[in-house]
Amino acid sequence: MAVTPLQVIQAPFLDVSGRELWASLLASAVRVLAGGVVGGLIGLVLGYLAGMYRLAGLGLAPTIHTARQVALFAWIPLLTAWFGNGESTKLVFTALSTFFPLFLATEQGIRRTPVDLIEVAHTLSLRRWTRIHRLYLPAALPSIYVGLQIAALSAWIGTIGAEYAIGNGRGLGSYIASARDQFRMDIVIAGVFALAGGGVLLSAVVERITTKLSPWNRKR
Repeated sequence: MAVTPLQVIQAPFLDVSGRELWASLLASAVRVLAGGVVGGLIGLVLGYLAGMYRLAGLGLAPTIHTARQVALFAWIPLLTAWFGNGESTKLVFTALSTFFPLFLATEQGIRRTPVDLIEVAHTLSLRRWTRIHRLYLPAALPSIYVGLQIAALSAWIGTIGAEYAIGNGRGLGSYIASARDQFRMDIVIAGVFALAGGGVLLSAVVERITTKLSPWNRKR
């Protein structure tokens, strides 16, 4: 069914079903924040261990890199079998979406620490915490920041995709799926624009935060 631009603009404000967009956006944002923080922290910790310690790298990296090759949405049937069709699956899927980019970025960032600097740290007999704080983490930060930006968008897409696939509960993906079932193309299009706008806003926020936190920017 064809809809006019005016119908799309009016739907989130004047239509009873369309006004659900705002509550759905909030629900999706909360899922991104909750699942993204958990998945991101796990990715950072395991990525650091895999990049810093040879045995940890041999034990963790091959399995995680193999699992990373599986298409993201192919995990949904397995997760629904384990956690059901409720909120837990959506949060776990969001965490998984965030985990892989940050694990890879942290692992690679740690491993790319310049060898010359590592040798200087050994020569100066720097303590382990000093090496981590002054050497490995600063060297890995550019890679981690790029991974964080990728992870944020992956978490947003993963959250909306999980909501759309599972279909129940409140969220932007569920909102679009419900409008599709009702053949409300004006609401579907409004939801798609909200999805795109949310991704752009999230990317801008993460980029601004990482820019502010960058040591090389604070020194300017």
